[in-house]
Amino acid sequence: MNRRDFLVRAGGVCVSLGLGALTNGCAQSPPPPVVAFSPLPFKDDALEPHISRQTIGFHYGKHHKAYVDKTIELVKGTKLAGLSFQEIMKQAAGSPEKTDLFNNAAQSWNHEFFWNSVQKGGGGKPEGEIRTLLDKSFGSYENFRKEFLNAALTQFGSGWAWLVIEGDSLKVVKTANADNPTLKGQTPLLTIDVWEHAYYLDYQNRRGDYVNAVFDHLLNWKFAAENLTRKVKV
Repeated sequence: MNRRDFLVRAGGVCVSLGLGALTNGCAQSPPPPVVAFSPLPFKDDALEPHISRQTIGFHYGKHHKAYVDKTIELVKGTKLAGLSFQEIMKQAAGSPEKTDLFNNAAQSWNHEFFWNSVQKGGGGKPEGEIRTLLDKSFGSYENFRKEFLNAALTQFGSGWAWLVIEGDSLKVVKTANADNPTLKGQTPLLTIDVWEHAYYLDYQNRRGDYVNAVFDHLLNWKFAAENLTRKVKV
């Protein structure tokens, strides 16, 4: 997928690993950093009126960037330098002395996944294999919608609501703070960020209005289908 490029070193050709942009050529030593502040997959006003340009400016330009910058700072000069956000967070998970590193790497990964989970003109009912799995796993799209929105609304404090695949079934899960389902072996298909910084400028304390707007008007079902296809092929 063009938003998630993997590091391949063969015949002097380098492509960045993880969630990042293509590198310019091959550095010999040290290797180029593979964690980077990736560009948004849409214009900063593309999600209006559901998410404002102002919110994107603070959410992406301040909060997300701060997580990326801190991750780069923390891994500089360590054996973790050169790893992807996902690899860093997995190595840091559960280690008290690496809590700060885990939180920043995981939040960097979570945010990039979220930006790809939304798009202008999104939402609606998906078609194809993912719709079949939704019906099989939840009984109907309407049941899935109700369960997902409930997860987003009832997540206490900061966190995330996710659609994941585990085995051959789809599930709705929620995680607190920087946690995400990959740490439990689940494959995320979509997510909605329910940290207050994701919606407070536009919706104040009305989290319900925010998650309904994102779900019904912005969810990127094409991205979910791509993640599902990748999981099935593994």
